[in-house]
Amino acid sequence: MYLWMKALHLVAMVTWFAALFYLPRLYVYHAMARDKGEQQAIDHFLVMERKLYRGIMTPSMIAVLLFGGALLVLNPAWLTQGWIHAKLLLVVLLVGYHHVCLIYLKQFADARCRRGHVFFRWFNELPVIALLLIIFLAVLKPF
Repeated sequence: MYLWMKALHLVAMVTWFAALFYLPRLYVYHAMARDKGEQQAIDHFLVMERKLYRGIMTPSMIAVLLFGGALLVLNPAWLTQGWIHAKLLLVVLLVGYHHVCLIYLKQFADARCRRGHVFFRWFNELPVIALLLIIFLAVLKPF
């Protein structure tokens, strides 16, 4: 059972991170199209962003949390170790990031987003840092 939960957790994590990397990249291109007044491209990005967030990103996040929770139930001793606390903090921050992405999704849909493509290029780097830290914590278990 443990190996199934671990495998499903990893598959969901890869899918969630792919979406966490891609959606802000779409925001970069959306902001650039907005600045150029390219309405056809804007309409295309709105559809892509909505489908990615609702169809892939959110279900993947839920799966990560469910399978990760199952792993904790199967290994409650982890909760006495510092690395899991750090990892869980990063996961909470990623869930927050996920919801901030929804805020920008709604702002773009309502033509209210004033952030530029440079902001979204930097915003796009945050999940990369989280991924590196989470992988190092989960594999190395440094504390």
